[in-house]
Amino acid sequence: MIKCVATDMDGTLVNSEQKISVENSKAIKAAQREGVEVIVATGRSYEEAAFLLKEAGIETFLICTNGAEVRNKKGEKLEAFGMSLDKIKAVEEVFNKHELYFEVYTSDGTYSNDYDKALSVVMDIYMSASLKNQYDELLKAAKKRFEEGKVKLIEEYEPLFQDSNILIYKMLAFSFDDEKLNRAREELKAFHGIAVSSSGKENIEVNSEEAQKGIALEKFVKSRGISLQETMAIGDNYNDLSMFHKAGRAVAMGNAPDEIKRHAHVVTKTNDEHGVAEAIESIFKPV
Repeated sequence: MIKCVATDMDGTLVNSEQKISVENSKAIKAAQREGVEVIVATGRSYEEAAFLLKEAGIETFLICTNGAEVRNKKGEKLEAFGMSLDKIKAVEEVFNKHELYFEVYTSDGTYSNDYDKALSVVMDIYMSASLKNQYDELLKAAKKRFEEGKVKLIEEYEPLFQDSNILIYKMLAFSFDDEKLNRAREELKAFHGIAVSSSGKENIEVNSEEAQKGIALEKFVKSRGISLQETMAIGDNYNDLSMFHKAGRAVAMGNAPDEIKRHAHVVTKTNDEHGVAEAIESIFKPV
């Protein structure tokens, strides 16, 4: 019997229009009414995740920035894990060496040091994921990240790194050059004390090794008196694998890469076909 459902956001709960479908929202609420604990586990910051969930009328616990933060339904911070300064500087050096644009996720919000590159990256991702939308609408959505304060512009990252009052949760690099990403990823994998993953084919995500979705999920279910065997994890990418390896039932999205599907017990429909709803509804069907 599944008593907890953990779902990723991008490419999973969120469709290519950057929305949570009515079908997915209804399925989550129905599960909650049946006493199933639902938690959203995302690489997004709390601010960017909470906005979409509120829009869909969903109230859940949240694992944010790949496990660097855990928040309750009220948005209160329960746990936080930052990267050490030596790891931060080492990762920065690798990103700069391979000419990768990167953003920094912190306890004080998300920062970018290049407005034009930030817009360009988000536009490219939106365009590749959602060809039905118009360019002007996409540009407006990309600019909104800055206008609404979801991303803050800073001249250089060094003051952030040196501020002892700020935790560095995640460093997120983007590139549409696969070779650059692969070379950087290989270098980073040799480092100890960090977790290297990705939430899409065009990025690399680096967190403290303590900040992983699977670790956060394991702590969460234990706190609720639920076993991992009674837990279902739904995801579509590499930063979801730590959950797949812990959960009793791992569900890959239909749009997930084949390598991710190989780590799952079940493959559901795509994120544009309300795959999360299908996975949740399956737990109430007789075997």
